[in-house]
Formats: sequence, C-alpha cells, structure tokens
Amino acid sequence: MADLRCTIAGIESINPFWLASAPPTDKKYNVERAFAAGWGGVVWKTLGVDPPVVNVSSRYGVHKDLDRGIIGINNIELISDRPLEVNLREIEQVRKNWPDRIIIGSMMAPVEKELWQELAIKIANSGVHGIELNLGCPHGMCERGMGSAIGQVPELVENTTRWVREVVDIPVFTKLTPNTTDILLPAEAALKGGAHAVALINTVNSITSVDLDAMAPTPTVDGKGTHGGYCGSAVKPIALHMVAEIARTAETQGLDISAIGGITTWRDAAEFIALGANALQVCTAAMLYGFKIIEDLNEGLSDFMDAKGYKSIEDFRGKALPNTVNWNDLNMNYDLKAKIDNDKCIECGRCHIVCEDTSHQAIIIETTDAGREFTVIDAECVGCNLCQHVCPVPDCITMEPVDNGLPYVTWPNHPKNVTRVAE
Repeated sequence: MADLRCTIAGIESINPFWLASAPPTDKKYNVERAFAAGWGGVVWKTLGVDPPVVNVSSRYGVHKDLDRGIIGINNIELISDRPLEVNLREIEQVRKNWPDRIIIGSMMAPVEKELWQELAIKIANSGVHGIELNLGCPHGMCERGMGSAIGQVPELVENTTRWVREVVDIPVFTKLTPNTTDILLPAEAALKGGAHAVALINTVNSITSVDLDAMAPTPTVDGKGTHGGYCGSAVKPIALHMVAEIARTAETQGLDISAIGGITTWRDAAEFIALGANALQVCTAAMLYGFKIIEDLNEGLSDFMDAKGYKSIEDFRGKALPNTVNWNDLNMNYDLKAKIDNDKCIECGRCHIVCEDTSHQAIIIETTDAGREFTVIDAECVGCNLCQHVCPVPDCITMEPVDNGLPYVTWPNHPKNVTRVAE
C-alpha cells in the first residue's frame, strides 16, 4: 500500500488532499464531516476584519458541457460572513477533536500593516498549523482593495507576506491570483516576503453565462449580474501551467506549492504532484459530489502509485518537470503520423470532417461493400493529433512516430532559423 503522507512548509499531513478555503470549510460542522470522511486537512474559509461581510443571493453560476455536466462554477460569494470570534472558537474546538488533521487559517485584510498583523495573531492563537494569505479573490473584496487587488501588485504581495511573517511563528502560505500576466512575479514577491509556500491558483475572473430572458449575467441578483471567480475542472489546465512555472524556475526555488484548480480525480492529483506540488487543495469537486469523493481520490492515487512502484509521494513529485520545457527547446525534427484501425472504427466520420474542414486534408474516405473505410495520407499528415482527440473510440486512432533518422534539433539551431538569422 502506497504511503500517501506528505509534507508542505514543514507541516505533515496524513494525505495530500485538503479542502480549499470556500463554503465547504466555513464552519465546524462541515469541517468535522470532512475529517470523518478522510480529508487530510482544510483551509478554513477566509476570515476578515470589520466591517462585516454581507453576501448576496444567488451566488453561483455554472458552465456546462453539451451533456449538462458541470465543468466550471462561477461564484460571487465573499469571505466568511460569520463573526470572527465564532470562527476562531470553532477552529480551537476542531483542533482538539481532530489532532491528526491539518487546519490552515485563511485571512484577508485591507492594505494596512496593523490590520494584517492583528488578524494574523488572532488566527495563529486559535491553534492553526499555518496561515494562508488570500491575495486572489477576484470579486467583491477586490473592489474594496483586497484579494486580487493586492495579489496583482508584486510589491503588495511582498509587503503583506512580510507583515504576517513578522508576527507569527507558524508557516505562511501566500495564495496567488491567476488574474495576472506572469505568475512568477507575485511568486517571487511572496518568496522575498518570506512565504514558506504559495497556494495557487485562486479563481479566474469570469462571467460564465448570460440569462437571455433577464438579459443579465448569471448568477442574477434581482435582475443584475457581475463578474465572479471561476473554478472547477475547466481551470485545471491554467493551474497546471502556473504550478509548473513556479516549480521549474530558479528564482522561485525554495517555495513549497499547495496546488489548487480543478482537481476532481486521482489522475488530476497525480499530474499536479508530477509537476512539483507538495500538497493539494480541492473545492469544486467536493461541492459537486460531496466529501466522500476523498475515498476515490485516496484509493485511486494509492493504486496508481502501487502500479508504478512509487512508495511515497516524493518518489514521483516533480518527475515531469525535466520534460517541461520552453517551446524553443522542443525537437523540430520529431514526426508523427496518424494511423486508423478500421476494425475498431464505427464510421462516424468525425476524423475526416475535422481534418478536411480545419486541418490538412490528410484523411480520405473509401466506400467498400463492408462500409466506409478511412485512410490517412502520410504525405499530408502533420501529426497534429486532432483526429485522435475527436475520435469517440479509444485507441482507434493512434499517433505513430516516424523514424526519419534526423537529429534532435531545437528551433534556435534549426537550419531555417539559422539561415533567417544569418540573413
């Protein structure tokens, strides 16, 4: 049985799966249900200072696929609207009841040193294992100068991180916003400010849909709508990229990573770990399927590790980073050709349609007594693999490497580029 224990910022957890700061971690009742289900830790929903928070109704908009499956949620909920002292008292109670589980206290304040430090001290005194600085919320709070309004300015990221580090002796996680052009800038600022770890990504600024009857964005509040924070499986590709950038860049070495963004299955979890994540946070999947999804996450990750011979998470953490390179470092001479297994083909024609209409006209159709047969024209196929992605039958279309005898050549050394530069 694989060992799922992990360590991040010096904090040891029974498994890498924590619930992110969100509605599922808003109170003692929810958190204890999560721990009973098997979650390794939680980040308590973000705590703030006066004036009190007032939330609206409704709060969620959704983005669905064609089969009505939810692939993303847009929320306009703010930080905790429960009294600070009630939250702190409940944190103390849960810590006593579940001594082997992790609680991180999330916090947010205006850009005033005294406010950050006073709140951080109160949260630390409740017994949390660490503090997460919410510098990512892209709605409601940012209009008040908090959340992503701070996270988008590296100088403010550094300052707030340093302010908290000055007054607490527990690990500090700086939560980064994805609503920026270069995630490395706030990550470097967090490191300069003394962060032990970064948590990313927070939600992506978005409008998920428009109610065409009300003519207003959803969720709609008394006929009006606004932008919100987008999360769920749809943001996973953005999160993977940003986690990898921090993990593989020299200037951000020394930062542990708490990865967030669309983690729904054990495979999602394994991908983030392979790109350098020390631990993981989950929210949307729990909101859609309930806390018992942790059973699938733990079992699936354990089975994967057993199958691969990984005894611990550290055995494969960051293993994909050496193969994560800049575009200019890819092999320009590598060649693939699509191959279609007509025995598996159901003759839907999707491969032909997408190649004919939007790619390179490399698939032809021949009608035989047995039906339609699809053939790839190797001379026209560029190995883009669009046909493979749209094919509904597993392994019907494969991408086969071509042994062309050419050496590994990156773009800077490619003959066409060398000639262009010389000219």
